[in-house]
Amino acid sequence: MFERFTEDARAVVAEAVAHCARSGERRVDETHLLLALLEREGSRGSFALAALGLPGRREAVARDLSEARRRGGLTRADADALNDLGIDLTALVSRVEETHGPGALAAAGRSIGGHRSRSGRRAFTPGAKQVLAGALRVALAHHDRRIGDEHLLLALTVRPGVPAEVLADHGVTHASVTRVLYGPDTGEARAS
Repeated sequence: MFERFTEDARAVVAEAVAHCARSGERRVDETHLLLALLEREGSRGSFALAALGLPGRREAVARDLSEARRRGGLTRADADALNDLGIDLTALVSRVEETHGPGALAAAGRSIGGHRSRSGRRAFTPGAKQVLAGALRVALAHHDRRIGDEHLLLALTVRPGVPAEVLADHGVTHASVTRVLYGPDTGEARAS
């Protein structure tokens, strides 16, 4: 599938792997893909993010992603579901951090030296793999021959989880990105 990726999309994947390595995470996840997308410039994905005002909020997005990681990667919907069961996630995180130190739940996904597959490459989580496959589906749906970073962005906006929630909190939704990239019609017409 990577042979269908544009240079920009390949750069996003490479930077996601680098984010993963720098943070000491075991595997590349959707959050790493989003952080890498936020760093791109001069691409269709970065154009969409700029048109939606996200460049001025990159630090806020990174902070929101970090806070979600601190909660063990749980979304607000997860926290609400736990709350319905009588479990206060904020109190739970505080107690875990009192016992095990700040960021203990975030550190659960880390390992010294990281984890690599047999090929020597850093492994991807099932969620990250679903984003990559989703990018292919998005590209095909828009009759695009290659998979660009804009398709990765669109795939992140539709996959339930922290990245989509954080993007939506900052006004970046599947509908808004599609409108910027393909116009206000059905999403099938390509922007020039």
